[in-house]
Amino acid sequence: MLGLDIAEGTFVVADFEAGIGTLTRLGETRVDAVLVVTDPTVKSLEVASRAATLAAEHTSGPIVIVANRVLDDADRDAVQQALTGRIVVMVPEDGAIPAADRADTAPLDAAPDSPAVRALRGVASLLLGV
Repeated sequence: MLGLDIAEGTFVVADFEAGIGTLTRLGETRVDAVLVVTDPTVKSLEVASRAATLAAEHTSGPIVIVANRVLDDADRDAVQQALTGRIVVMVPEDGAIPAADRADTAPLDAAPDSPAVRALRGVASLLLGV
């Protein structure tokens, strides 16, 4: 991806700044998958839609949208309307996440069966093609 010699079967996960800047600077670089994280707000969904469109130019793999902190049906409807035709995983607002943070532990360890952690397992499965 960045001109590095990376062994076959190795996964590199990069967390870039919010927005589409990184995608606009990829040039001819190809990536294996793109994960776009959004909140269910109008502005965030607009950026997510633009990011997914740009990402399609740089990957032949999956582009997965994670709609984070989804509260209700209105949020789900807004996400689905803004990202029609995209692979979207809805991650519900879940008190287990901040509770794990306050306990200085990973949500996966603190609450492996919480709704948000279950949704995030779905993201992993999509990225790994499982």
